[in-house]
Amino acid sequence: MTAEQTIRVGIIGAGANTRLRHLPGFRAISGVEIAGVVNRTPESTARAAHELEIPRTFPNWQALVADPGIDAVCIGAWPNLHCEATCAALAAGKHVLTEARMARNLAEAREMLAAANRRPDLVAQVVPSPFGLVQDRFVKNLLEQDYLGSLREVVVLGADDAFWDYTKLLHWRQDAQISGYNVLSLGILHETVARWVGRPTRVFAQSAIFEATRPAPDRPGLIPVTVPEVVNVLAEIDGGARSVYHFSGMTLFGPGKQIHLYGSTGTIKLLIAPEERLLCGRPGDKHLREVTIPPEKQGGWRVEAEFIGAIRRQETVKFTDFATGVAYMEFTEAVARSAASRQPVDLPLA
Repeated sequence: MTAEQTIRVGIIGAGANTRLRHLPGFRAISGVEIAGVVNRTPESTARAAHELEIPRTFPNWQALVADPGIDAVCIGAWPNLHCEATCAALAAGKHVLTEARMARNLAEAREMLAAANRRPDLVAQVVPSPFGLVQDRFVKNLLEQDYLGSLREVVVLGADDAFWDYTKLLHWRQDAQISGYNVLSLGILHETVARWVGRPTRVFAQSAIFEATRPAPDRPGLIPVTVPEVVNVLAEIDGGARSVYHFSGMTLFGPGKQIHLYGSTGTIKLLIAPEERLLCGRPGDKHLREVTIPPEKQGGWRVEAEFIGAIRRQETVKFTDFATGVAYMEFTEAVARSAASRQPVDLPLA
């Protein structure tokens, strides 16, 4: 497809991230048209089309995928639909951008990768972890310059009070039928870490659910929580370093989201909330210093531009191709297996 041709994008699931990022991102690109939308119900589909000024609606996602007037599909639905809709769209000759949490489990993610490999002429992209995109090139440059020396330890924190109030309705991220093995922000922060350090070779995990039931979102009464509210992971990294992951949605006044890299000659910390800050320090420094990255060395969110650029053969997908998505899905599944068996699990998984 040439840069002059219009690319007609169909939206499956006009959720928060689609409205906040994807639609503005696509509409900022010349020659891109938001051609149609479908949501979970006819009522929500009609409402989204009206609110977002999208000209066409579809009775279901299968009809959107099959329509010859759609060139590419953006899947903003929950993870339980990602595999089926992605594979169908690729089989129908559509380029695919699917929302993160690539799938519910590794088997689905591998099925999606196989479908993409059968259609190498099409672009298949997973919406990346947004964390660390601004700092990515700068951190990689520090690592290439041996700022850390020998990497010794990695600490990944994702502990807050997102689910502390057990009187609130069950969130879809607490429902394994929808979310699968994805727990809290484990996968999305691991994706960021994996950009900078080697892949884990072994994990040992434990998890817990403290409030076993929550109010049902669609009917009176309580229903079970089926996704852990807390998970702790010890991991070995290729090359010998060790990792500690602590994730919780039940931590009142917790540390939030952070990534720490500790080496023999330096330390790098990315503090993510309430705003991203990069801190660095080496021997002789009295304390960690905040780094201001020059604009020309900053990265950033350009997911929609990258997707369209890849379709137009102007660039390749960097954040995030399906193979990378499968790698972080493998990690989250290994964590789930380890927590269930109470035994270490080696990677890669068979």
